[in-house]
Amino acid sequence: MRIRWVDGFEISAVVREGEVVVSANREGLLSLASILTDLANEQPGAHVHLDEYNALEEGSAELIIEHTD
Repeated sequence: MRIRWVDGFEISAVVREGEVVVSANREGLLSLASILTDLANEQPGAHVHLDEYNALEEGSAELIIEHTD
């Protein structure tokens, strides 16, 4: 699966009091929408790892999005 990022995207993921909070600007939300759409078309078990080293803002928690069935 090829991830397509919208220029200027900003996405962060944090865990606060047992809740996962994903925050993003417009470009980040469009990028996430593209990832979710593409992942929905993959086979169950397909997944995407996002963290501060490959996509998320510094200090973000690792975010794994997985297609299940």
